[in-house]
Amino acid sequence: MSSLKALDKKKLEDLFGASSGYVMDFSNQTFEEFFRTIVSTNIYDQKYAIYGESKGKRLKAFWEIESDQITGKALREMLEIWKYNQQKASKPIDTPNFNDCVKIVNNLLGVKSAEPHDTEDHFLKAEFGKISWEKLSIEPSVIPILTHRLEEAQKCLNSGAYLSTIFMAGSILEGLMLGVATKNPKEFNTANSSPKKDNKVKQFHDWSLAEFIDVAHECNYIGLDVKKFSHALRDFRNFIHPFQQLSTGFKPDDHTAKISMQVLNAALASLTGQRSK
Repeated sequence: MSSLKALDKKKLEDLFGASSGYVMDFSNQTFEEFFRTIVSTNIYDQKYAIYGESKGKRLKAFWEIESDQITGKALREMLEIWKYNQQKASKPIDTPNFNDCVKIVNNLLGVKSAEPHDTEDHFLKAEFGKISWEKLSIEPSVIPILTHRLEEAQKCLNSGAYLSTIFMAGSILEGLMLGVATKNPKEFNTANSSPKKDNKVKQFHDWSLAEFIDVAHECNYIGLDVKKFSHALRDFRNFIHPFQQLSTGFKPDDHTAKISMQVLNAALASLTGQRSK
């Protein structure tokens, strides 16, 4: 059972429109896919129908049944979707209730609320200087491939090929994370957040980008802000599947592409020791 208070639940319900029985613009199919993908949960299991069959009722049952961590993880992703929907409709994001809900979710996850230096605007303005690739703890033979991809990603951004920019940035970030993990297997395999199957840590080639990001942060290879925005890049990259993009109406723009490239640059600066974590 999560530790959400009655007022917390009311604020979340109001933000997501759950009191109506609906939850944002989720269809039954995308609602099921969301919970299966984000928290490996079948939201249409009968145990989540204790208050009723609607999506809003199932969401209420979900946070009544599940732990703070699982509830927080799902709600964090829902807040990101809410933000995206607001941006798409040219509506304000920085609303009092949204900010309250961010604090509520951060409390569930045991994360400090974002300080001014953790904001998206501040993150986008950060400069990291020239990357010293020789300081990167990965197999040297893969570095030319990564540098070539980085150059190609920048060309995509400059030419307005925003979707391609996102996909390229995501592939480079995953390559970096795999490379660092391969060079430092003990740290990555013994981390608390290392993904497991049948009580054994999975082989690196079976890890998702999200899992690499969480473990890299736990092992202090990347800072909290890089972790946060890396998950955003991971979400953007999921739209490589056309039907996923169709179901959400995602339209990549200059802003999302710049965030993706900035995440990559920040991760590179962190992994080469050119940026404090």
